[in-house]
Amino acid sequence: MAQVFSARAVLLLKLAALGAVVVMGTGLIATYKYFWGPDTVAEAPEQPIPFSHKHHVGDDGIDCRYCHDSVEKSSFAGIPSTHTCMSCHSQLFTDQKMLEPVRASMATGQPLHWTRVHTLPDFVYFDHSIHIAKGVGCIECHGQVDRMPLVRRVASLQMQWCLECHRDPEPHRRKSSLVFVMRPTSEIRAEGGLPDTKIQSTRRLTDCSTCHR
Repeated sequence: MAQVFSARAVLLLKLAALGAVVVMGTGLIATYKYFWGPDTVAEAPEQPIPFSHKHHVGDDGIDCRYCHDSVEKSSFAGIPSTHTCMSCHSQLFTDQKMLEPVRASMATGQPLHWTRVHTLPDFVYFDHSIHIAKGVGCIECHGQVDRMPLVRRVASLQMQWCLECHRDPEPHRRKSSLVFVMRPTSEIRAEGGLPDTKIQSTRRLTDCSTCHR
């Protein structure tokens, strides 16, 4: 009986099948990591200056909104301009070597290039302002930055992690005026700081179009 496929055709079919298995395997691994992968704590990335939230927030008590001034009205929290830094450092620690990049930025008009610590894929829509408006404290996603000499990511920011909150948001919400208080939400709620806002149904919060637009 004559062979239906030539040896070359059989080889190509085997290679194609192997390629399909590799692609499917890679896709399954990527899907697992995105949806259900374990939470990971990231190391603090290198920055143009070693800015310490522990010093500025924890020790000096500077409110988050002083530097992240668009967090209540925009999807983006905002990165402080050099002018914001120099509003203090034109008077304080003016001869510190570590602040030379800030002074150079002020003199040249070239902004500092900070490395993003919390990043999401381009196909994910996230709005800081709505989370703030609904009583989600900064600590819920960013951790206790007031204790961090260098900011690092403490949550995975994976889809499954976000959905856990969207399916049951109440334990993560607090009174609106206490959103920027760097204390665990459970403590604030136990002391009477319960949410004073309402949210839509969890069905709306878990709809695909809420985060993928």
